[in-house]
Amino acid sequence: MLRIPRRMPEMPAVPVMPATLVIAAALFFAVGCTDGTQQETDAVHSPATAPATALDVSLIAAYADSVCTYCTQWNVPQEPFLLHGSTYYVGTRGLSAILVTSDDGHILIDAALPNSAPLILDNIRALGFEPADVALILNSHAHFDHAGGIAAVAAATGARVAATSWSAEALERGNTDEADPQYPEHLDFPAVADVERFTAGDTLRVGSLALASHATAGHTPGGTSWSWESCDNVGCVEIVYADSQTPVSADGFKYIDSSSYPNGIRDFESGLATLEALRCDILVSTHPEASGLWERHAARDSDRDGFVEAGACAAYAAAGRERLARRIAQEMGGDNQ
Repeated sequence: MLRIPRRMPEMPAVPVMPATLVIAAALFFAVGCTDGTQQETDAVHSPATAPATALDVSLIAAYADSVCTYCTQWNVPQEPFLLHGSTYYVGTRGLSAILVTSDDGHILIDAALPNSAPLILDNIRALGFEPADVALILNSHAHFDHAGGIAAVAAATGARVAATSWSAEALERGNTDEADPQYPEHLDFPAVADVERFTAGDTLRVGSLALASHATAGHTPGGTSWSWESCDNVGCVEIVYADSQTPVSADGFKYIDSSSYPNGIRDFESGLATLEALRCDILVSTHPEASGLWERHAARDSDRDGFVEAGACAAYAAAGRERLARRIAQEMGGDNQ
């Protein structure tokens, strides 16, 4: 059993980024809850009351509109809200970040863009949690729009960061490599120091929280989805945080004959089968609109179980399978788009 000790805040190394700096103030926050299988990774944690750490502005630089046409839209602030039990949405309007909380410390999954970090930390505090009680940060896949804010949040909270081997290397570089179908078109993001490695299928724990990791690669070679049990005073449900299942790429990349990622199609097929088979009462995807989160959020206003949707993961997997089939057909016809 790998034990992840809590570390004190530190400032990770940062690559040069094509961005316009956004200056932010001092901020903080927290996450955690779950049940899983296979090997377990524990994070040792005692809730902290440390003073706030000012965010390093070099870690929260905004990408210029000229290099990221969607970033401003993705980063629209979103009021945090309860998904179920002790699980909360703390991301932006266009990019998900999930906080799972416990008395023993919290877990955060994803941190959106670099300049999303202050918004995520604000959202955590708005829910009444302390950022210093975030013990562990996890990731879906290591692209700038889901991992860009991890360095800043880790520095502000002192949380450990853990990822699969391929994703961990990308996080520590601050970008992906030639195995990524979208390489080299993805933007750099602030590098994350000392990322812990785990194997997909492991269950990662913080106190009473247990999040099961699932290999759902294809979009990237290290793509990971997460599931955990959430309970309230009415009952328990299974929550799934699903990684992106879109076969998009840089110009010239073909899944059908890639030498840099020869297992891409097989990884997609395996991950889609995994998602389809998961117990899945509440689904949240990395881009919230991809799983209909905002429609269900509106339903939640009048229905306690508005986020619960039977068959949501199966439908999400079916949509991914259709996209993959179209992509393969296009490539067979000589078009990689």
